[in-house]
Amino acid sequence: MASVPSLAATLDKRLTEAITAALPDAGSAQAAPAPGADAVDPMLRRSDRADFQANGMLALAKRLKANPRELAGEVVESLPPNEEIEGVEVSGPGFLNITVSDAAILRNLAARSDDDRLGVPYADRPGTTVIDYSQPNVAKEMHVGHLRSTVIGDAVTQILEHQGEKVIRRHHIGDWGTNFGMLIQYLIEHPHELDHESDAANAHDEGEAAMARLNRLYKDSRPLFDSDEEFKSRARDRVVALQSGDEETLTLWRKIVDESKTYFQGVYEDLDVEIHDEDIVGESAYNDDLQQVVKDLESSGVAVRSEGALCVFFDDVKGPDGTPTPLIVQKSNGGFGYAATDLAAIRDRVGTLKADTLLYVVDARQALHFRMVFETAQRAGWLPEGAARQLAFGTVLGKDGKPFKTREGETVRLVDLLDEAKERAAVVVREKAQDLTDEEINTRAAQVGIGAVKYADLSNSMTRDYVFDLDRMVSLQGDTSVYLQYAYARNRSIFRKAGDLKPAVHPTLSLAPQERALGLHLDEFADTLAAAAETYEPHKLAAYLYGLATLYAGFFENCPVLKAETRELAENRLFLCDLTARTLRQGMSLLGIRTPERL
Repeated sequence: MASVPSLAATLDKRLTEAITAALPDAGSAQAAPAPGADAVDPMLRRSDRADFQANGMLALAKRLKANPRELAGEVVESLPPNEEIEGVEVSGPGFLNITVSDAAILRNLAARSDDDRLGVPYADRPGTTVIDYSQPNVAKEMHVGHLRSTVIGDAVTQILEHQGEKVIRRHHIGDWGTNFGMLIQYLIEHPHELDHESDAANAHDEGEAAMARLNRLYKDSRPLFDSDEEFKSRARDRVVALQSGDEETLTLWRKIVDESKTYFQGVYEDLDVEIHDEDIVGESAYNDDLQQVVKDLESSGVAVRSEGALCVFFDDVKGPDGTPTPLIVQKSNGGFGYAATDLAAIRDRVGTLKADTLLYVVDARQALHFRMVFETAQRAGWLPEGAARQLAFGTVLGKDGKPFKTREGETVRLVDLLDEAKERAAVVVREKAQDLTDEEINTRAAQVGIGAVKYADLSNSMTRDYVFDLDRMVSLQGDTSVYLQYAYARNRSIFRKAGDLKPAVHPTLSLAPQERALGLHLDEFADTLAAAAETYEPHKLAAYLYGLATLYAGFFENCPVLKAETRELAENRLFLCDLTARTLRQGMSLLGIRTPERL
């Protein structure tokens, strides 16, 4: 089915046409707007005084040196008869307060309901986006610092794909470097360290067992590396063997990586995020291209040798003493750091994967690094200007306002945090639904607890720090996913009691204020998704869904559904319930949050 223009989009079109008809000179050179602005913009927005308010007459009058109230009156007179607008009032210095008809609201909602996508259009010109998120390190536990990258990256991916974009996921895991020489050499000298027979019941248990083996390997090898110079020397030689492709070394390296992937998958399953093995492309994947990166940068003059290292300098990047701080592509000893693999990844993503856009969901503290990497790639001609963007996120804080740590000052393990969220949620679920079995409670608790953690992250602007407070996250009150999930479950309970009553639209009915408010908000779903996709900001969708649940609560309290005065009214209200439920479910799904039918 074709997309359904929102009432806001339709009104904007009607007003633009009316302005052009009433004021033919509005778009002329003499009345030219500021660069980048539309020649005729009604500046339409939702309003408390009416359904919508158009403020564009003020800016237009200033450009035309005219009276804004008189201009507004002329525009009203130029509005042709239409089915959307019930009334227009000129207000204040020249605002237009617009009320839409009940019938127009219901017609638009009926069109949305008839479409599996709820009237959400595909993007006009979808492209290919590579998104780099959730970058854990091999042989290391995932911690609270990995939460934001994973949750934000997954939500942005889902929203873009829903708009029709081709999205290629890339998890740039840390699977290369000096630590692997130590671990592999220890495995060679202790060959049964990672051998195991698994009887784990699920991915979580198998993942925990895999991490226990990796932890044991690290704890056994590290003291030996620090205390035994001969072992340290053998471990360093092993790094060279790894980088040169020695088969025995690579076999053991793959064993460590595979154990880590088993662990990663257990955490991702807990977090209810789908990660495919082919999307995990670590630093090692670009090893063969690093020498070519160096050669191309040096031969083009983008990078120069400085004290033996290959560096890229920037006029505006200097250290505290005023000396230039370069991006080091190759160290003086010939080794490579993050810059080299990041540049090689850009070459692959643009050149091989044919990406139009590169997104990096990475901690804000790495902003300078990525700015330098992007500019270097642009100078080298590997990256079109503006094609790469860091989606920088803030820090997860404890209740003390400091970075979230354990009482011992250690980084919080992600699996521990998720387990606690599910335990807290189980208490809430048990209190609300006493007729559920223990198995059902555990299932709901996972959906509620993990949803609470995700929503707390996604409902904040990603650039902001936020406080990790499980008590608030699993509350039924306020801006939480539990509040949204409860709104959905309460909605579904109506249908279990509806008997033979079915949702149906009756456009001739008059709407109560709560029905109008709910209907107008439902009509904004597609526009909200488009805005969230355009700016890569999932919090815009989260805010919309909270607004929807809040408006539904007002509707639920004031507009009886099953006990409505007439059957037509009951069917119409049941239709509003159904569209609300479908919109909540679709929106929350794009945020990676489940919607239990009962709670």
